[in-house]
Amino acid sequence: MTSPSEQHTLPAIDTHIVSALRELIAAKNPQFTALSDSIWDVPELNYEEVRSAALHEAVLRQEGFRLTTGIAGMPTALLGEYGSGKPVIALLGEYDALPCLSQQAGVAEPCPIDAGGNGHGCGHNLLGTAALQAATAVKDYLQQHQLPGTVRFYGCPAEEGGSSKGFMVKEGVFDDVDIAICWHPATFTGVNSPDSLACNELNFYFKGRASHAASSPHLGRSALDAVELMNVGVNYMREHMPSSARVHYAITDSGGHAPNVVQANATVRYLVRARQLPELHQLVKRVKKIAQGAALMTETEVSWEVISGDANLLGNAPLEQRMHEHLLALGPIQFDDADRAFAATFQTAMSAEDIANSYARFGVKPKAGESLHEGIYPLYSPDDSFIGSTDVGTVSWVVPTVQIRAATYAIGTPAHSWQLVAQGKAPAAHKGTAYAAEAMASLTVDLLLNPALVAQAKAELAEKLSVTPFENPIPDGVVPPIPQA
Repeated sequence: MTSPSEQHTLPAIDTHIVSALRELIAAKNPQFTALSDSIWDVPELNYEEVRSAALHEAVLRQEGFRLTTGIAGMPTALLGEYGSGKPVIALLGEYDALPCLSQQAGVAEPCPIDAGGNGHGCGHNLLGTAALQAATAVKDYLQQHQLPGTVRFYGCPAEEGGSSKGFMVKEGVFDDVDIAICWHPATFTGVNSPDSLACNELNFYFKGRASHAASSPHLGRSALDAVELMNVGVNYMREHMPSSARVHYAITDSGGHAPNVVQANATVRYLVRARQLPELHQLVKRVKKIAQGAALMTETEVSWEVISGDANLLGNAPLEQRMHEHLLALGPIQFDDADRAFAATFQTAMSAEDIANSYARFGVKPKAGESLHEGIYPLYSPDDSFIGSTDVGTVSWVVPTVQIRAATYAIGTPAHSWQLVAQGKAPAAHKGTAYAAEAMASLTVDLLLNPALVAQAKAELAEKLSVTPFENPIPDGVVPPIPQA
């Protein structure tokens, strides 16, 4: 008996459509290069992406999309839509930056523009741009050929620990979406191995009793002691949790700076990660029990609050295999000698371990003297031990989702680094961005023309959900941590 995803044979990739979309994208490359560079110039953190969102909004208006702002109650989240009817294909964009990564463009040594300032250390200036460029190309193609179907661009804030897509899922903004497509800047090009860690971020608040630490220490109950004991307990737990799980913490409030006062209040923030959602829920319960134990030992009180959460990525073989075919039809990114020389300059600011790790992460055989990846790595070849978390994972449990990587940086560039920020406005980054737009647009039109592919992707997701039902890692009642004006 064949599986749902094997019931229909799909037609070969139509290279004429691929070429037509490539031309549409090339015609507007200057406009979208300017968009990417403008977002790079105004790096903004979680839920503060006011100018970045406005830049995307301006392009959506200019290109004739139907626009909705403030979706899911988030001021910097937006939706642009074109077309009508089914299927509805969503292209996911991001545009948030990271703290303390300010860096001058094109400079191969640490050189901040603003000491302690923000920087696009994960390439989200490119990420949102390519998704919007792909949506625009599909819109233009639908206009030219009078085709039915709907393309949407979702402007998603706060991917870096803010879990905005999880809040969007809770609000139902993906309920009528048939397929979601996204990408991420990288050092290599290919279809993602669909691996990420489910996670929850929680604050643990300890409340004790203040007293004079010398004359009446016996009257005090130290909240800071409770935090430290909780951290010790979690560290002992590491030996007894799955090897793929991760737990990180930071003391965000130590209770004050005076050592002669017993600290009455202290807060520690935990980020708990696990391979699968059920495993995450169990691990979070264990961390909470340790917090209760620390409170018991110190005669303090503890409460906790979930700040955010992401589900693990749920793979979709029909979409991944078809996207890989589109990459092969497109061929590799065409870098030139100037791009290679620029990338090689930045490799001098990286360690041999950085470069080796980059190859290992994507399952590519090292090649001496290679500064930029000019191929397409084999489907599912990346090593799944090099994984983090993404809020795209939450979307993948409610909508069939596929994600690709496109080479935009020198091989060896560490994620969340000044080296990555410095390369964010380079011609190689712009070429990788346009390529990602081509790939996403090409698959989108393929889906609009081939309902069998949409059906296969949906059947695959339904089959997986029949084994493990979805439970949003963001509990009811938790709201986005939107800064107050």
